[in-house]
Amino acid sequence: MDAYFKKDLPYSHRGQQFTFAVGHTLFSSFQVDEGSDLLLRTLEPATIPERILDLGCGVGILGITLARRFAAAQVVLADVNLLALRYARHNAVRNGVEHAQIIGSVGLETVPPGPYDLIVSNIPAKIGDLAIEQDFILGPLAQLRAGGEYWFVVVSGLNHLIPRLGPRHDLTLKAIKKRAGHTVYRLAR
Repeated sequence: MDAYFKKDLPYSHRGQQFTFAVGHTLFSSFQVDEGSDLLLRTLEPATIPERILDLGCGVGILGITLARRFAAAQVVLADVNLLALRYARHNAVRNGVEHAQIIGSVGLETVPPGPYDLIVSNIPAKIGDLAIEQDFILGPLAQLRAGGEYWFVVVSGLNHLIPRLGPRHDLTLKAIKKRAGHTVYRLAR
């Protein structure tokens, strides 16, 4: 692929096979991240989404998998990391998801405006509580259509922050599934 290439990660979801190329310096370069896998295996939206956003897409595991699952949906994948975006574009093509829009964006800065029916994220733990609250909780919530859902996964280290945001902002936030080291949440609008 390129000088940054590390390996291909095989992944199976709902009977479909995927292969994701990853680079040396990118998140989860040894295997599909356990949090992303937990989110994909837990996610059951109330309605079939027509517009999906994968915020902080990395190499595209969430967005590409969902684009195949919901083939009629318009899917946007966004990330701040240019190398991750290069790999997301490559992975989209190699996994037969050529209709996805893959863009560089700090948070929602250059993401096409909503409303989205479904937003997903494996929230980055090291960006700080304020950035998580503003760019990965409140910002995406504002981009959901009425009745839309935001499903996200966090490492357990963020469980000090996420549950407090519900009461603080009067959010319809629910912990859906916990597994060693990760929690999947659903935020509805």
